[in-house]
Amino acid sequence: MTTMPDAASPAPVRELDPGARLLMGPGPVDVYPRVLRAMSAPMLGQFDPEFTGYMNEVMALYRQVYRTRNHWTLLVNGTARAGIEACLGSLVAPGDKVLVPRLGRFGYLLAEICSRAGGEVVTIETDWGTVFETGHIVEAVAKYRPKVLALVHGDTSTTMAQPLDGLSDACREAGTLIYADATATLGGNPVETDAWGLDAVSAGLQKCMSGPPGTAPVALSDRAAAEINKRKHIEGGIRPEGFVDANGPRISSNYLDLGMLMDYWSPKRLNHHTESTSMLYAARECARVVLEEGLEAGFARHTLASRALRVGLEAMGLTLFGDPAHRMANVTGVYIPAPCGNGEKVRAEMLKDFGIEIGTSFGHLAGKIWRIGTMGHVCRKPNILRCLASLEAVLRRNGFSATPNSGVDAAYRVYESA
Repeated sequence: MTTMPDAASPAPVRELDPGARLLMGPGPVDVYPRVLRAMSAPMLGQFDPEFTGYMNEVMALYRQVYRTRNHWTLLVNGTARAGIEACLGSLVAPGDKVLVPRLGRFGYLLAEICSRAGGEVVTIETDWGTVFETGHIVEAVAKYRPKVLALVHGDTSTTMAQPLDGLSDACREAGTLIYADATATLGGNPVETDAWGLDAVSAGLQKCMSGPPGTAPVALSDRAAAEINKRKHIEGGIRPEGFVDANGPRISSNYLDLGMLMDYWSPKRLNHHTESTSMLYAARECARVVLEEGLEAGFARHTLASRALRVGLEAMGLTLFGDPAHRMANVTGVYIPAPCGNGEKVRAEMLKDFGIEIGTSFGHLAGKIWRIGTMGHVCRKPNILRCLASLEAVLRRNGFSATPNSGVDAAYRVYESA
């Protein structure tokens, strides 16, 4: 007689023990060890003076990372997309016109989020692998006069970085707020919030900041905060006596309502949600690591690593993707050689045999290019050499031959000349 397992007593689940990986895709990447240690610190109550002191420190640290004096520089609990939705959902009211220049997959995301918020979305397009000329965006702003211009600073789907300088004067003249998604660039490429006149900018930790996904630093200008407060509503049960809601339409999301989040992060400490304690510790330590190295030194490290990787890939006979003048300093696109088909077997063998993850892309670039990330803790010489040596070996097993050691030797020369 066969005895069926008792559904109420399932087999025990083994202890969590993830395999060792070197994450060299477009993100997430390996986390700084100091950040992992910080996340194991004890819990504190969200209104404990020690904890609110840490919140204030996070605000001050991310002002430096974002290069801004914006008071409203804070965390939105959730992955990078939560920061995007909080900014756009709080700035875009139903019927507001929004201009979205799309240079890759994530421009489509911004357009969808704005549409879901009720915005009237206008898009302009450029080929994937290119960026917009500043004048093209300026002309579109003058033509459409949108309430919000929403851009992706670095689109990992195409590995391109869109220049953001030179837009603010035209946007001020048109009464347009500038939002930028800096998820893929913050910490590894310059993000000049004040110098570029950005009104709202958001990011995540899982790329150049080399932290875990789960909280999103945002920075808001006074202009953006004023627009958000035109829609300010406070939920019942915590509404201060005598408070009168603003006349604007209520922000549709409670959780991602930046008006209420600003009250939570202000000296009022008006209860909103329970702050994600371990993620705040992580964000604080990510910023400390990045700032201790120095922003300019970090940018230079990312640029050098990417240059070594790219020279190595080309020495192996591979072809890089996209406009070389506008590649991000932290993600490299490379065409998959014909003998390797859609590249998935190579990616699988890189992971299985060498413990290295590289990425593919989306849309019409899926199966056409690989994306190799050199970010944060991963962005170091040993990892660049290891990736090139491993990729050469796997390519040879899959029908593409390169001169032995050509990639590693070329990368060595870049590092030695630096």
